[in-house]
Amino acid sequence: MTRIPTLTKTILLSAALLALSAAAPPSVHAQQTATYSAMAPMDQYLMPDRNAEIAMARSAAPPSISADAEVLVLTAHGYEVAAKGTNGFVCLVERSWMSHFDFSQFWNPKMRGPLCFNPPAVKSILPLTIKRTELVQAGLSKEQIIEAIKKFDASELPPLAPGAMSFMMSSSGYLNDQAGHWMPHLMFYIPLTDPKVWGANLDGSPVLLNPQFSGKPEPITELMIPVATWSDGTAAPMQ
Repeated sequence: MTRIPTLTKTILLSAALLALSAAAPPSVHAQQTATYSAMAPMDQYLMPDRNAEIAMARSAAPPSISADAEVLVLTAHGYEVAAKGTNGFVCLVERSWMSHFDFSQFWNPKMRGPLCFNPPAVKSILPLTIKRTELVQAGLSKEQIIEAIKKFDASELPPLAPGAMSFMMSSSGYLNDQAGHWMPHLMFYIPLTDPKVWGANLDGSPVLLNPQFSGKPEPITELMIPVATWSDGTAAPMQ
């Protein structure tokens, strides 16, 4: 089957997105450059309805998981706990700056990425979300953020916990201007390695590489596996 590899043209994979950009009319290039070349005002990244953000965060995983998870919401002063949890999972809505650093939509204020981290990922991946957000809200440039992340990785980032993964099964997210909410999928985090060891991005393989980290600078390889249904159990259309 070749269905899964064609999906990589619509997700966050940098090569595919660059190809889409190159094929766009000049007016589209100008619009994207003008829109996303720099950070927008912070209020454009915030969701004014706190309850809506909580609901979007919980939509990342089936209710059997997300109903008992802790929920974080983004404020002008960083992420804060909006709902306590009991099962060790943490759900939140990530913003565009959690993309890989050379992604053309790194500053896209429309992007909303609902996800639920499992307990191992809460220990070793969530700190990266918190740190990047802290650096962004401190007003640092992308280059300064990269250097600060390198220092964080070297001295403060907890070791990658075995079994770290997250759910991204929300039909209400907005992952970027090409992908929309794309497809429901699971993400797995492993130490930096050759993705081919996992069969990622090979013809017929359901395993995809997400270049979010990939050692640039975080020492993590992130794999994605699409699934058939959204978090509410409804079928997801194959693309």
